[in-house]
Amino acid sequence: MKTGRTLTEMATALEAQQSLKKDYVADTRALEMTPAGQLAIANDAASSFDITSHAHRQIGDRIGIPAKYYERMRTDAPELLQANVNHWFQSNPEQRMIRTLGSDARAFLSRRYRRLDNFDLAEAVLPTLLQMDGAQVVSCELTETRMYLKVVTAKIQADVKVGDPVQAGVCVSNSEIGRGALRVEPLVYRLVCMNGMVTPDRSARNRFTHLGRAAADTPDAYELFSDETLEADNAAFFLKVQDLVRDAVDRTKFEALVAQMRQTTERRIEGNPVKAVELLSDKFKLQQSESTGVLQHLIQGGDLSQWGLLNAVTRTAQDIESYDRATELEEMGATVMSLPSAQWRQLATAV
Repeated sequence: MKTGRTLTEMATALEAQQSLKKDYVADTRALEMTPAGQLAIANDAASSFDITSHAHRQIGDRIGIPAKYYERMRTDAPELLQANVNHWFQSNPEQRMIRTLGSDARAFLSRRYRRLDNFDLAEAVLPTLLQMDGAQVVSCELTETRMYLKVVTAKIQADVKVGDPVQAGVCVSNSEIGRGALRVEPLVYRLVCMNGMVTPDRSARNRFTHLGRAAADTPDAYELFSDETLEADNAAFFLKVQDLVRDAVDRTKFEALVAQMRQTTERRIEGNPVKAVELLSDKFKLQQSESTGVLQHLIQGGDLSQWGLLNAVTRTAQDIESYDRATELEEMGATVMSLPSAQWRQLATAV
């Protein structure tokens, strides 16, 4: 598993960000893209903010400019991009929430976006996570788009096969800028090679969207402060998250996952392992370096089974530079484990 930061480093980063955050609600008629490519917000003393790549994508999506053309204008014709953006800001006015961090405009969101901040989430769930018997923080990170907390407990452990133990855990993740819901998902930690497999729970119960009350209509821009109502709502909300954290490391659920893993050890790759990895790479749209890594770890592991293949995927996650992408590969391992029989058969018999 990609380790990321220490818990102390994470806490320091969260505290540093907290003092730099400002949120605004603005009618787009009070916004302007400047000749320098910044976003100017009326009534703000700072005047303008650099726009992150993520916020650029959100602006383009919202005003209906295809991403490829938006990026071409951004690179080759910034004056044309400025004219396009400002035209649609004025022609199709609407209220948007702009989330800033220091000198950057980092998100361009709906005015109904519910601010579930990483600092508040960590403050609410870390005590619950660390109160688990035998709890260990195996990985945490704060990327440009998401926060991750991955914790396991040595008290809930089982062997998938002789000499191959796994432990139960939980992955809590969140995005402050519109890159997905707050998620609480079971985590399985393989001790042999310190691989982690996040098992995505697609039910609404374990995923919280950032949808809240709409801000009042106004043609102006104003800074959005936390109020008592929002704090009360979030306090009740985080109590639910704490309950789901406890539920994610339920022994019965863990044993069901282990039973599923044991079944994968019996499903062999009967064809050409190279072809199997090629088909897997096509299915999951792996980059060439990722595909090469999966094949390398599959061969090195010496286990030509479905269990060996999913662990080759999660082991490759440790080699990926991007923590976000590494976590996607950890989730992909769970998808490989759950492949329908026909799809697995296609991989296993490829020649």
